[in-house]
Amino acid sequence: MLGICSRTFAKPFLKPAYSLAKPFIARLQVRSIMADSAFKKVQIQRDDTVFDAYVVGKEDAPGIVVIQEWWGVEFEIKNHALKISELDSGYRALIPDLYRGKVGLEVAEAQHLMDGLDWQGAVKDIRASVNWLKANGSRKVGVTGFCMGGALSIASSVLVPEVDAVVTFYGVPSSELADPAQAKAPIQAHFGERDNFVGFSDVTAAKALEEKLKVSGVPHEVFFYPGVGHAFMNSSSEGKKRRKSMGLEDVDEAAVELAWSRFCSWMSQYLSP
Repeated sequence: MLGICSRTFAKPFLKPAYSLAKPFIARLQVRSIMADSAFKKVQIQRDDTVFDAYVVGKEDAPGIVVIQEWWGVEFEIKNHALKISELDSGYRALIPDLYRGKVGLEVAEAQHLMDGLDWQGAVKDIRASVNWLKANGSRKVGVTGFCMGGALSIASSVLVPEVDAVVTFYGVPSSELADPAQAKAPIQAHFGERDNFVGFSDVTAAKALEEKLKVSGVPHEVFFYPGVGHAFMNSSSEGKKRRKSMGLEDVDEAAVELAWSRFCSWMSQYLSP
């Protein structure tokens, strides 16, 4: 499972040439198609717009909105959602398509898509997704996200009153979007100690988040994983190859499994009937 994203990442991150060889792109497309068969596509309305979302899991299970990385709705976020749907006694996972069908295959494309994202609109999409799950069989609903989606999941704790719990991975929202000191839903957060995206997901940003969560008064946990960097949860075979091509070679399966076990404990605690 792979991905890397940035809100305002430093220029050096964008400079290296990043292009996937054609055979690798073909494998990514095949993997995405395979994952698609497990999902039901639904349409959700909010305000004056309609967006697609992808749902997997038991209809009467607790719901979890799964927020994409900067790539869009592609194989990695579907891998995460599939895994979440099978954890514990099962969850109903829903991925809202924040990019309205667009997917970045290369870093420059993903950066362009994220730069053009209406972040306030994305929060509205998340709220509509939470409410869709609650209207369709899920008594309680959590939100989780990775990188860009991690920042948005924290924002949902501040701005979406219907959220019952949040688990965020390596992403902190800008102060203009949401102040974590105003969080209302319990938050568990995960960061790699070698994450070097300053101000977004590095250790300093993560510790600043922890201090703000103390001010909020909500239940919270912030975990740091030694020896791993950004996007360390993305450990599929395809993801490892893309990760390596981007200079991110630290893969620690033990850290991934530990993070998932903590995810399970948190969501079970706050989403169980």
